[in-house]
Amino acid sequence: MSPSEPSYQLVSRDLLRRLMERTGTGQSITIRGLARRAGCSSTTVGNLLSGVQECVLSSTAHAICRVIGVDVLILFTPTGRSVPVSSRDVTPTPVRATA
Repeated sequence: MSPSEPSYQLVSRDLLRRLMERTGTGQSITIRGLARRAGCSSTTVGNLLSGVQECVLSSTAHAICRVIGVDVLILFTPTGRSVPVSSRDVTPTPVRATA
């Protein structure tokens, strides 16, 4: 896991649930099955379905979508900056004291 890896927000819990009922192969997949094949925890998938968690790292979003058989932008939307900014590229702005 990279600290600069972007996160993706789930578009719809209901859509994820429907896609799990009929994946790209026509088969259904369980929370545990999806988690195992996507390489994440079943807690992550369960939390996405329940709404406890809305965002996952890009690699997790892509893995979930690969297992389900859909393009990532069908189920997730990128959050934050599209181009990561390294800390060395950010110049701190001086703060002036006010009277």
